[in-house]
Amino acid sequence: MKSKIPCRTLGPALLVIGWLLISSGLVMAADQETNVNADFEAGFYYTVQKGDTLWDLSQRFSDTPWQWPDLWRENKQIPNPHWIYPGDRIRLYRKTGQYRPEGTVTSAVPAAAPDVQAAAVEKRPKPQVDFLYSNIDRVGFIRNPIVKPLGVIFKSLDDKKLISRDDTVYIRYPAEGKVVEFKPGMRLTVYRNLDPLKGDITQGTESGTQHYLLGVVEITKSEADHAMAKVVQSFRAILIGDKVMMYEPMSPIVRVVDSPPGIKGTLIASEDHTKMMGDLYIAFIDKGIDDHIAPGQVYSIYYQETVPLGVGKQTTTLNPVDIGSCLVLRAEKNASTVVITSSSRKISAGQPFRTP
Repeated sequence: MKSKIPCRTLGPALLVIGWLLISSGLVMAADQETNVNADFEAGFYYTVQKGDTLWDLSQRFSDTPWQWPDLWRENKQIPNPHWIYPGDRIRLYRKTGQYRPEGTVTSAVPAAAPDVQAAAVEKRPKPQVDFLYSNIDRVGFIRNPIVKPLGVIFKSLDDKKLISRDDTVYIRYPAEGKVVEFKPGMRLTVYRNLDPLKGDITQGTESGTQHYLLGVVEITKSEADHAMAKVVQSFRAILIGDKVMMYEPMSPIVRVVDSPPGIKGTLIASEDHTKMMGDLYIAFIDKGIDDHIAPGQVYSIYYQETVPLGVGKQTTTLNPVDIGSCLVLRAEKNASTVVITSSSRKISAGQPFRTP
């Protein structure tokens, strides 16, 4: 039987992160605006350590051990709740109560904790929590200076206006000259430069220029002044005039790491320039590598009101109220790209964030 080793060394920062981790689950997206495909998956995972039980993990990440049957039910790869092994990856879900009516207990899942025997307390390694974002290759960024394009799409086969997957396009070299030589088999990311605040095609703002990723093409034939390519991935509609940069695949698994203390900043905008944001929206923040921002850091999104005291013109600033959280997916010099991992109300551009 697997031993149960209690953990008594969790620090406040880990407890805060643990509270944030349960906020994200599996998404089968149907968002026409951002064209997310049906295979999209995002959420937090925990890597099992020696001595862990579902009872313990439920206590750690759901604030109560009695949620362990839901944790088991949602991880169908675990045939027996009494047996989980170091190295196993367990999906962490939000508490929804959707699986059984309040006040009842399903007979399919035992109500008691998995039968385990306590062992001598020993020092346990720090929990490993990862965030999975399967569509990370389509996540754009803000950068200053802008990426120098390798080429520009100047035509599509059959002169299609809206170019998508499996279409054929023609790419010319930049007017300034070749940066790299196009060769068959080479993959390139198609993108468009936008102003991160307005969403129009300009050189951007003080924080940099938004690089809005549209898809991936693969060179099929190369000529002296241009190349032919096939669209192998389509994130959004591709247009004549869109640019290409080198394709750099990113790992969809982001390790959750400690956030530096005292960070405060602002959400610049959502990636698709929607007025309001919610769970799993992609957004940009005005802090980057220069501010010690790194992928995997988690931040609280909040609002804070200044209101009149009711006496003359005196006002007071109320305590900040957390309304969501975000996790950094990629960081640039002066700005970073985040995913909203939870939201208790609609979030908009200009919303402040801080270290939990």
